[in-house]
Formats: sequence, C-alpha cells, structure tokens
Amino acid sequence: MAVPKKRTGHSAQGSRRANWKATKPETTKCPNCGETVLTHTVCTACGTYKGQPVRLADKAAAVVEAKPAKKSTKKEAPKAEETKVEEVKAEETVEKTEE
Repeated sequence: MAVPKKRTGHSAQGSRRANWKATKPETTKCPNCGETVLTHTVCTACGTYKGQPVRLADKAAAVVEAKPAKKSTKKEAPKAEETKVEEVKAEETVEKTEE
C-alpha cells in the first residue's frame, strides 16, 4: 500500500481541491404541467415523462389490490401455552372447591 513520505501541506492540499465545485442540477420544465423537474426524470407533480403518462407505482398497487386475499379453510388450533394455562386454572378451581 502506498504511504506518503511526508505530510501534504495546506497550500498543496488547497491547490489540489481547488477544482472541487458543487454544481446545480440540470432542470427543465414539464411539457404537461409546467413544473420545474430534474432532467431525465418523471414529473412528480403530474407523473409524465416526455409528455407520456407514467404511473408505475399506481399500476403495481392496482394489481395488488385486484388479487383477493386467500382465506384459510383450516380452523386454528389453540396454542399449547393457552391450553396449559387453562388446565392450571381448572386444577386451581377444583382444589378450591375441594377445600
């Protein structure tokens, strides 16, 4: 691994970083609604791209809603813990009635 022999000075470091500039993102106006939009992206206001309507998220949600939920025909059996608790309560009531 390369290791520098000496520490880089502040001046050399500043000169190297002089070309690091933040740039504004390119924006355009939506041809459909006139909203300012990032280039090459779908308009968040009206959902169009190059004048064509694009709403993939809505279509996917509609497909999910169209499928009916499966109903199970099996009856749910009581859990083992619940049956143990019920047995203990039953034993306690029997003991109380015997006393």
